[in-house]
Amino acid sequence: MNRRNFLIRGSLGSLAFTLPLNHLFAQEQIYSVEELTGKADIELFGEGINLRKEAHDAFIRMKKAAYQDGIDIKVVSSFRDYERQRGIFERKYINYTEEDGMEPLEAVDEIVKYSTIPGTSRHHWGTDADLVDGSKRSEGDLLVPDKFEAGGPFEDFKVWMDDHSEEYGFYLVYTDNPKRRGFKYEPWHYSYAPLSIPMLSAFRKMNIMKILEKDDFLGSEHLTTGFIRNYITGNILDINPDLL
Repeated sequence: MNRRNFLIRGSLGSLAFTLPLNHLFAQEQIYSVEELTGKADIELFGEGINLRKEAHDAFIRMKKAAYQDGIDIKVVSSFRDYERQRGIFERKYINYTEEDGMEPLEAVDEIVKYSTIPGTSRHHWGTDADLVDGSKRSEGDLLVPDKFEAGGPFEDFKVWMDDHSEEYGFYLVYTDNPKRRGFKYEPWHYSYAPLSIPMLSAFRKMNIMKILEKDDFLGSEHLTTGFIRNYITGNILDINPDLL
């Protein structure tokens, strides 16, 4: 596979007043297409954490601080490579089309409420993680918005993260802003901004349309140009503005 590199000119944006100087004047980094689409082996750190070194170290600092306040931050999911994301997408596609009888594009529309098209996930980067309070017991799926609201098992976790996560560089990606499009509200999904901002900048410079056209996974033949264009603007880019 051909490799293309992109020069990152890290965005200072709203982080300029919160990040240490070493982030503001960090050496320019280069990321390949394979790296940004989950098709490259990257170095990950921490058993059960699996983040890039800088994100891992910041997570450990945040975890220690939260623990002092009675919150045990636990990673439910972090890095996912292309094949794992394809498996998630295809499993849902089969369920919706074969078991629920949906039309292909209807099924894809349902999938991308919470799950990404393979090759476009922020979880490919080693900067993002789905987090909960490991000290609280909860039956069934942990990643349900109601569980993070008042009266839910992760209410205290959400309050703590709202107050402190950005101090450690972690920002909520898919907020509850009613005007936001794309993926539904995910109160569990946090991104380490000092790395993910320049990686998103590099990702935006790729020809995502051509990359997806070359990929072969269940349902990919139904992804029209219009659908992909809307997916890019809505799902990939309509996120917490502090991460752009």
